[in-house]
Parts: sequence; C-alpha cells; structure tokens
Amino acid sequence: MKPNAGTRATARLAASVAITLALAAPALAGDRALIDYIGYSADGRYFAFEEFGIQDGSGFSYSNIYVIDLPADKWVQGSPFRARIEGDGATIGDARSAVFDQAADTLEKLEIGAGAYPIAINGDGEPDAAAYSLRFGTPGFGLDGVQDEHLLALETIPLPPGLDCGIIDNKTFGFALSLDGVELHRDAGKLPASRGCAMDYRIHAVVQAPDWLFGQPAMRVAIIASYPFGFEGPDRRFLAVPIPE
Repeated sequence: MKPNAGTRATARLAASVAITLALAAPALAGDRALIDYIGYSADGRYFAFEEFGIQDGSGFSYSNIYVIDLPADKWVQGSPFRARIEGDGATIGDARSAVFDQAADTLEKLEIGAGAYPIAINGDGEPDAAAYSLRFGTPGFGLDGVQDEHLLALETIPLPPGLDCGIIDNKTFGFALSLDGVELHRDAGKLPASRGCAMDYRIHAVVQAPDWLFGQPAMRVAIIASYPFGFEGPDRRFLAVPIPE
C-alpha cells in the first residue's frame, strides 16, 4: 500500500514549518522535542502524534511517530516509527518526511487523520505553570464557557531503570497519573527501556478529537512530557495516557 497524497502533502507542509522553527531557534542545553498531533481515527479508537527535534550532542535531526490503541492503552504493531538523519546538512524536515513515509501505511489503514487539538496546556513559556497538575473541561461553542471541570494530577515514583543509567547513579523515576483523585496510570517494576533514564515528568496537555467526531468513542488523551538524561542535560520526550469518559 502506498502513502496517499494527503499524507505526503501534510508531511511536506509540516516539514517546511519545522525547518523555519529550527533556523529561528536559539541553541539550548538538552534536547527539547516538539510535538505535533496527527489526530484520531475516524472511529475514535486510535490516536497518533509525532515528536521531533535535533539531538543534543550529535546534532542529528530525528522524528518519532507513536500510534496508540486507546481502549487497549498500547502501541499498535510497528509503532513507534523512528527516523534519524545523520548526513551533513540534514534538516528536521528530512527526518519528518522520512518518518511519515514509514508510518503512512499504518495511518492510512487505521484511517488516522481526523485531527486533534489541545484543550488545555502547560505552555513552555507560561510563567508559574503548574507542571504536576492541569485543570480542563469540555470546551463550549462560540463564547460559551467551559463545562465539566476536571483535575489531572501527577506524582513521580522512584523506579529502577530498564537500562544502564550509572552516570546519574540510577536515580530514575516513573509516574502515576490521576483524574479527580481516581488513578489512571501507575508505573511499576522497572522503567521501560524506551523511556530511557527518565529523571522527571510534567503534564504537558490534554488533547481531544475535533467536533466533527462528536458522538464517537474518542477518548481524550493526556500528553505527558518525560525528561530522560541526555548528553547535554535533561532531554524532553512525550507519551500519551488515555482518559476514559
């Protein structure tokens, strides 16, 4: 199955935006990945997002696409899709285009592309953002107010890593996430190796399906930022936790 024209066009547009951001961004310690919400499947079962950036230390561009089966709370087969471009002069756009080529068949097969948008966010530049909690509710239409307010709360849990993290004395952490006092997720045992040497977490955003999927079983998703130890300091990556109705 070949990637459809819409997927390729989206990838090219996203890539051009990413190049502009990369040229304008200042040099920073650590690697702070950015996130793009690819969206939900038409039936609301699947959700996909992309994280991308420039690796600290190497300077290589990378992009990862995660596709999640929301009711099962797990990655679909083949996910995550990963691309890292090591050639001289490679751009973020090159990495993003490469990873969309990898993921295109899965995104098309699962009919993912109905969009998604954040209804609440702890912004990177927002002073005094409550990184371990986030209030959100159902957006109103037009100028209507928010309804059904909820509170997400996060706590960190000391956990042994799933790989060698001797450089930081194995001081690694998992997390627990609750909604209005009811636990949604709790890490146990060792950290997944895919999480790296995670040193901390933040609640980044709550995402939901667009209005034209109204009535479908599309769960909201909590986007959690994780901070694994990197070459030049804590990096930032993302993971998703489904929020049941």
